[in-house]
Amino acid sequence: MNETMVCAVGNVATQPVYRELASGPSARFRLAVTSRYWDREKGTWADGHTNFFTVWANRQLATNVAASLSVGDPVIVQGRLKVRSEVRDGQSRTSADIDAVAVGHDLARGTAAFRRAGKPEPATTSPRPEPNWETPPTVTTPPDAAGTDAQQEAREPVLVT
Repeated sequence: MNETMVCAVGNVATQPVYRELASGPSARFRLAVTSRYWDREKGTWADGHTNFFTVWANRQLATNVAASLSVGDPVIVQGRLKVRSEVRDGQSRTSADIDAVAVGHDLARGTAAFRRAGKPEPATTSPRPEPNWETPPTVTTPPDAAGTDAQQEAREPVLVT
């Protein structure tokens, strides 16, 4: 499938908004991406134009984004670029969204402590019992030299549970 995949490096501009939808968890936040360039006249780095993207995350990524990100955090976002145009109040507006595949803190600008997320609980209310994997002990009767058919059956191993 032909999709435009992008990798954007910037700062979280708005607090992530988390919602539980019928299709699963969803979260969105605004990402500010500002270019920087070397200004030769001043001999310093200068900020260029700032682009804003709405980043959408779904399922487990949405849950982790909502729990991990705050306004101002430096992040790297990888995902599918979606550019939309609409007319609102007689004005044409264009917006760029990123349907995120991965979101992470930018470790070039700070440190992070990673915590693996637990697996989500199953939808069932009662937990499944754990099967007993141990081999049950067998009880045997000592062999007799003589006996009837009933006694012979009694000599067969008997499983005790």
